[in-house]
Amino acid sequence: MDATTVAVDLAKDIFEIACANRAGRVVERKRLTRRQFEGFLETLMTGTDVIMEACGTAHYWGRRCQARGLGVRLLPPQYVRPYVRRNKTDRTDADGLLEANRCGGIHAVPVKTLEQQTLQVLHRVRTQWQAARTARINMMRGILREHGLPIGLGARTALTRIPALLEDDEAPLPDLVRHAVWLLVEEARAIEARLATIDQQLAQIARTHPIARRLQQIPGIGVVTSTTLVGAVNHIHAFRRGRHFASWLGLTPREVSTGSRRYLGRISKRGDVYLRCLLTHGARAVLLTAQRTARAAPHRTTRFQQWAVTVAARCGHNKAAIAVANKLARIVWAVWHREVDFHAPLCGAGVN
Repeated sequence: MDATTVAVDLAKDIFEIACANRAGRVVERKRLTRRQFEGFLETLMTGTDVIMEACGTAHYWGRRCQARGLGVRLLPPQYVRPYVRRNKTDRTDADGLLEANRCGGIHAVPVKTLEQQTLQVLHRVRTQWQAARTARINMMRGILREHGLPIGLGARTALTRIPALLEDDEAPLPDLVRHAVWLLVEEARAIEARLATIDQQLAQIARTHPIARRLQQIPGIGVVTSTTLVGAVNHIHAFRRGRHFASWLGLTPREVSTGSRRYLGRISKRGDVYLRCLLTHGARAVLLTAQRTARAAPHRTTRFQQWAVTVAARCGHNKAAIAVANKLARIVWAVWHREVDFHAPLCGAGVN
């Protein structure tokens, strides 16, 4: 087979294959089951390029191909879609992959390692359990409010106050309602125990992983954010500058420009929503700490904190929090890319 590039439209059971030669002309097409596709990979010559969308199971198949000595390119689905002509079918999707692969402006997604996918699994399970716990607590709040028993804010307050109400025989609750809420309390407690287990596993990884341990030196970067960064970023050297990394996270302004007119609007909000959310929460903590330090002990304020306080005074708290998140992303890139420790000099300290 005179094929140097193989485009694979991934699926759960049926895989569409389009094989192209050096001239880019499709020389063979196949429609294979999962088992047949595994055998097909064994027939490919070393050095053949395999093109896939960066979608579900793509990183698994990418590792399988790399183990066989094949070249792998995972293309972002949103950039492949414009190359799909006519109706969207498995065949046109495979052809679109071949066309998109010829575009030099599309950057491939690095294949994630098994360690990275394991970290992402832990974070996704943790996020789902947090949402489930919040849903159970909100349901208990609503039920008790309907019976004239409002509960204060906060998950910890709810899980402490609600059991005490249920144990109070004087509380105006029917027995069936009391039993139903007890079931919700037990479920919320079980979810909390599972979350504690996940947090312990993440903390252990953060203590032993050299990159995660170094990133935690940065203000606003803790166990959760550092392990998320390690799981999400495969190759930090793919970003030439810190601004490119911040842009990948969606923390840079969205630009609308034409001719001599240039307009920078709100942040683009592209990239990993979960990671951007963690950096934003960390930035809020950094900003609050900086404002308290500036009021209580100005002589202990670092240059980073002084800058954050100045931005907050000029632009407001929320905009300053996003600006600090952008700065944190650039600091993460610098510390990781240059393999140096983070150091924040005080405002009065000289430059070494």
